[in-house]
Amino acid sequence: MNSAARLVRAHAAKAVALCCCFTAFSLALPDSVSAADRAAAAAPFHFTAHPLNAPDRPGERRLRPVAPAFHHIRSWISSVGAGAGLFAADGGSVAHDVCLVDPRTDTVTVEPAPGTGKRYRAFTLAAKGLPMPSYAAPMGCMPADLNQDGRQDLVVYYWGRSPVLFLRKAGGAPARAAFVPRELVPGHPVWNTNAMTLGDFEGNGHLDLVVGNYFMDGARVLDPTAEQSELQMPSSMSHALNGGTLRYFRFTGGRSGAKPEARFAEVPRAFGPKPPTGWTLALGAQDLDGDGLPDLYQANDFGRGRLLVNESKPGAPRFRPATGTRHFTTPKSKQLGNGSFKGMGVAFADLDRSGTQSILVGNITEPYALQESNFVFRPTVPRGRLGALLHRGEAPYDDHSEGMGLSRSGWTWDLVAADFDNSGYPQVMHATGFLAGGTDRWAQLQEAAMSNDLILRHPELWPNVEPGDDLSGHDPNTFFVRTPEGRYVNLAEEAGVASTAVTRGFAVGDVTGDGRLDFVAANQWGQSVFYRNRSAAAPFLGLHLRLPTGSPSATTAATTTAATTPAIGAVARLHLPDGKVAEQQLYPANGHGGVAAPDLHFGLGKEKPVGPLRVDLSWRDLRGVRHERTATLPPGWHTLVLAADGTIAEVPA
Repeated sequence: MNSAARLVRAHAAKAVALCCCFTAFSLALPDSVSAADRAAAAAPFHFTAHPLNAPDRPGERRLRPVAPAFHHIRSWISSVGAGAGLFAADGGSVAHDVCLVDPRTDTVTVEPAPGTGKRYRAFTLAAKGLPMPSYAAPMGCMPADLNQDGRQDLVVYYWGRSPVLFLRKAGGAPARAAFVPRELVPGHPVWNTNAMTLGDFEGNGHLDLVVGNYFMDGARVLDPTAEQSELQMPSSMSHALNGGTLRYFRFTGGRSGAKPEARFAEVPRAFGPKPPTGWTLALGAQDLDGDGLPDLYQANDFGRGRLLVNESKPGAPRFRPATGTRHFTTPKSKQLGNGSFKGMGVAFADLDRSGTQSILVGNITEPYALQESNFVFRPTVPRGRLGALLHRGEAPYDDHSEGMGLSRSGWTWDLVAADFDNSGYPQVMHATGFLAGGTDRWAQLQEAAMSNDLILRHPELWPNVEPGDDLSGHDPNTFFVRTPEGRYVNLAEEAGVASTAVTRGFAVGDVTGDGRLDFVAANQWGQSVFYRNRSAAAPFLGLHLRLPTGSPSATTAATTTAATTPAIGAVARLHLPDGKVAEQQLYPANGHGGVAAPDLHFGLGKEKPVGPLRVDLSWRDLRGVRHERTATLPPGWHTLVLAADGTIAEVPA
């Protein structure tokens, strides 16, 4: 054998391995898009930014007081708290008011959205008469008509105590005194809540609440005097179960008037014999199999996300976990229900007018740091087969995030899918960023991430994360737009929404009724911003779906003059001229830190004029009876009252 042959033989395996590495690397690179194509794709979008709260000031507070065990990681502990929701504070069906949580002042402010008129003076909520420990801080604000009297109430959840219900009194303009604070549970136990959602989970016509907690129940995380065994960090980077409890509360009664009430009772065994624990950052409700009951997705930091299939009956809530199939090429961390990434946001969307909902999950996807993957779980079987499999504990969903271009976004929190240009296909936004500072601490965090799980629960063994430190603190928010080929490309910079503020949540809705979706970006330790959509007008179909309040057995849509309440859980299936069917469901409180307007909005595209379209509607009335009807509607906004006798009537907004 000559020397050349010996050389080839000696290094053949290395050469093949190197070629495989280069091939894998090239396949992993995101597709490039030319500048001209990017500009053309971004051309329809135009937003103007309007401040919602006070501007940033030098020397302003950017840290919270924390327990001594967490002092050296106090910047990490102080990284959450911003949130926003859109709702109708002054009645009607147009959600043109903002509920904003500002961690700089630990306040919850209600105000008209910019551009909707000075209809009342902005005010902050106050839990007058209820204990509010010094170590309690608001983390989110969820609008909801809790007592179903036609007035929008607010749920504020905290680190340091249980949530407070702010119930809207009858009569009068929006003001602090118009909202009466009530306890969700007696005794204000110490919880550390980072997510809440709502829906008629039992099919009885009433809204129930699900509370997702982060730190262990009882841990006074923000108490500088606390010395407790509960003050722990996650016990694992991938399967931590030492966090807070997932809790279910069923509606048991309420009343309206000058002293409103809404009563809820916890059902400890709703999720199984032992209440599940974890580090929950986001919750999402959606009826995945079309049985009229919303299922639940629990996005957990430092652990597995859970898909919880709803098997409830009135008075008997019950959920069972479902797990996806792991194929030969499926990484374990991408198996639905068994993933180990840092679940921090969840949304649902019909991405391709197929009439089925995909599950979008946000994770940490930081290049050269912690490169996990976002998820786009899409069903692998027709909708008619989903139910049977889900109720056997099987989740027939595969992740398509990489192929769709949605796998990477930075350090991701909330995410939303909404059609901002009325093209007929939603754009996808991710709220990004963790800690903004001048000293990069990724090397130290990577070292901690590679350490043994046995030491992680001990905060004293974590690397310092103090004022001035930076961990993905300048990631721009994303704005992914669908290309004609079905992939998504991030055009946030071209669309003018690539803010590098540390953002926690988005609240999306059409606050002016012009058919163009606006949104709020709730920013951590900074000024939050309202983005008014100034994009070119295009055809759309918008639905304010409402249920009449009062006696359900005697109410019809054709004659009602009573107040109405959002038809949470209603489903609209829009039949399009090309034969496709687009579906949306009314569950506004999905994700982390943001609550959307309680509306449904379908873009219709710009190719040709659109006439009246068929819409199949399904809903439950206030008795829990399910109805299915069809309406034919022209483009534009429609306020539809869905009555207990199954009739539908259009009324003014």
